[in-house]
Amino acid sequence: MSELVERVDEQDEVLDVVDRAAAIRNGWLHRVATILCRDTAGRILVHRRPDDVSRFPGPYNWLLGGATEVGESYEDAAARELSEELGVQGRPRFVFKFRCAGAISPYWLGLHKVVVEEPVRPDAAEIAWHDWLTEEELADLVRHEAFVPDAREAFDRYRALS
Repeated sequence: MSELVERVDEQDEVLDVVDRAAAIRNGWLHRVATILCRDTAGRILVHRRPDDVSRFPGPYNWLLGGATEVGESYEDAAARELSEELGVQGRPRFVFKFRCAGAISPYWLGLHKVVVEEPVRPDAAEIAWHDWLTEEELADLVRHEAFVPDAREAFDRYRALS
């Protein structure tokens, strides 16, 4: 079953609806919503991706997320992904977006944040391991080679705004 996404331009305006695999294969811009999750102590959720996923199998990430669906806002996609990946209901708050060169394809990355106040129930198909780290611990880990490269760029941009 194909995953449809909106192909967008350099200004993040919709051009067409395309298959996500085609967007990646052809280097077409599309949208990805990500979520920075903090616990009530301010720690950041870090997870390792399963070894059997098609995109970035095995490395660590500090963001949850995925492609926005056709007609879906970044904010709605972030809330959906939070529910799907962590089993948590919430309304992540938009922080910023940027055009990410991407390790496998370029895309617009919308970064959101949310405080998670309830127990998480990670989807094993999306999250192989997780823990809560301080921002300083994450700053050390994000430089490790076993980290999703696009997440490094997002972390650097996030820290520059802080």
